Amino acid sequence: MSESFVSRKDRIIASAIEIISDSGLSALTTRNLAIKENMSEALLYKYFGGINEVLIEVVDYYTKFDKQIRHTFMSREGSNIQKLRDYLDAYATYYDNYYAISTLMLQYEELLHNIDTREKIAWCIQERHEFMAEQFKKAINEGEILDLFTPEQLATNVTGVIMSHILSRRIQYHKKTFRQELMDNLDKWFDLIKKDV
Repeated sequence: MSESFVSRKDRIIASAIEIISDSGLSALTTRNLAIKENMSEALLYKYFGGINEVLIEVVDYYTKFDKQIRHTFMSREGSNIQKLRDYLDAYATYYDNYYAISTLMLQYEELLHNIDTREKIAWCIQERHEFMAEQFKKAINEGEILDLFTPEQLATNVTGVIMSHILSRRIQYHKKTFRQELMDNLDKWFDLIKKDV
């Protein structure tokens, strides 16, 4: 494969993510993508067999970060809550630097209804949830946090906070960065469940 072929595919994927961010998943069509890329629809088919292939690549791109970040934080020293906080901070930083990609979290339902992306996005959601729940379980077992909620409930709460912050940024202007707002909120939340030593 030539380098220009690969880089053009990458640009098409980036454009697809921007279309989803700007106009929603239903706006991702070969026509809209070709217009954004300033190419014919026929040329688009040189790179992808159809819009579902583009969407699969978008989901692959979105989930690639997950594997890398989990591996990084599993090997770190420190408390379970600090590892979890650092893990979430890395996501917040990533979403600050690439805001368009964060909006894929708001598309989960539609991606789960697409036969071509269902397994990949379900894997991503499940892996994130299980990773956080495992860290919360260790934190409870090691006396770092109160056991007011199950680890699964805690992981669900964190996911909800993230999605709420992403949605909020879609509908109103914010002075602080996504990372600042999310981590301020999560730090206060962690303080509420922290066990006094």
